[in-house]
Amino acid sequence: MYAIVDVTVIDVAEGVAISGQTVVVVGDRIERMGPVAEIDLPGGASILDGRELYLMPGLVDAHVHFLDAPTFGPLTIANGVTLVRDMGLPTQSALEVRDALNRGDLLGPEMVATGAILDGYPPIIPLISVGVRTPDEARVAVRQQAAMGVDMIKVYSRLTRDEFLAILDEAKALGLKVVGHVPETVSIEDAAAAGLACSEHFFGFEQVIGRLLGAPVRTTYAGMGADAGYLLRLGEVDPQALQGVFGRLRDSGLTVCPTIVTFQAGVHTTQFQSGDFPLDEYISSTVLETWRALWAGQADLPDAIWQSWAKMVRRLNEAGVPLMTGTDLSVPGVIPGFSLHDELAIWQDAGIPAADVLRSATVVPAQFMGLGDRLGSLAEGKAASMVLLRANPLEDIGNARDIEAVFLRGRYFDRAALDRMLKEVRECVESAHGL
Repeated sequence: MYAIVDVTVIDVAEGVAISGQTVVVVGDRIERMGPVAEIDLPGGASILDGRELYLMPGLVDAHVHFLDAPTFGPLTIANGVTLVRDMGLPTQSALEVRDALNRGDLLGPEMVATGAILDGYPPIIPLISVGVRTPDEARVAVRQQAAMGVDMIKVYSRLTRDEFLAILDEAKALGLKVVGHVPETVSIEDAAAAGLACSEHFFGFEQVIGRLLGAPVRTTYAGMGADAGYLLRLGEVDPQALQGVFGRLRDSGLTVCPTIVTFQAGVHTTQFQSGDFPLDEYISSTVLETWRALWAGQADLPDAIWQSWAKMVRRLNEAGVPLMTGTDLSVPGVIPGFSLHDELAIWQDAGIPAADVLRSATVVPAQFMGLGDRLGSLAEGKAASMVLLRANPLEDIGNARDIEAVFLRGRYFDRAALDRMLKEVRECVESAHGL
């Protein structure tokens, strides 16, 4: 049992900081919270001095591939990430990791998971995908995923229009959201209208730019993100026309998880291939092997790709399209936990207010994942998955890096414990590399 006394609570929904609060944690829940004068401190509680500290909900990385749980788990917690959405691993192994995390058997964030990706045939990433050849096969694949216990269905770029629509229809009947790539055979407007719940990365938006420019766009699969070059021409698009498209996407109920940091990391591909990348001391042999496979034949992306996408995300936010922060963890150059803070900084630097960034990293994804009654904001009865900061994240989202302590469902990790987590990961990586 803990009582955080005289802390400033961050109300992420309203975007305000409420000073002079006491928050009482009993077990894994917030038992009481309110002004210091109104909250009696329970006997036996560990008292934490909250003066000059800020308490916010745990952060969410809404797009990960949790490939290496022994290192990813501690690194995410040490960075204040208490919930993740796994977006593609072999179904059985993904669900085993999810359940171990959610039971507390593994140290790490809570998780929801899609299991294997549903793609056309042959699938782009065979090791983590199920390839379908017909709409009937697509329906069977959805039913199989649902029977195994996935939380959502993920779709990918190579699906035909009929296969994609069959997946949406079958998933709807089973009460499962469909998330993922907009197949290249389908416009993002049609995908959203048909029921795609969340679009990942920029896929689909490059075709929007092409159409608004009167340029040709592809209507058959030609390689994942094949028309990404149109992002470089964002400045040529009529802003009013683009906002009209975004308004229609908003009205369709689409959420977007852009993962800009993925494409920012791609600018440095050749540098990273040489083994020169920041925070390399946290990257295990397992992850490095995956990176080397993904790097094969890859060149540096132009800076303008991710910079244009950042501008697009600002415009999506201005249009009221719900956004979620994610990193595509396991992609080369993306570091567990640390890269989520890089994503937050990219959004703020693009002109998105810190309060909006914080909502997209807490309450919006929690609600999207069906966990809004437990996670994403601070209130009595909610899970005590929270982060104590030394500075106000509403003034500068970079302050979310300045972590004093983390609560994970009531389990308390002070700064010393978080530093030990980081040290243990470094030592594990060093040992595996034979350093």
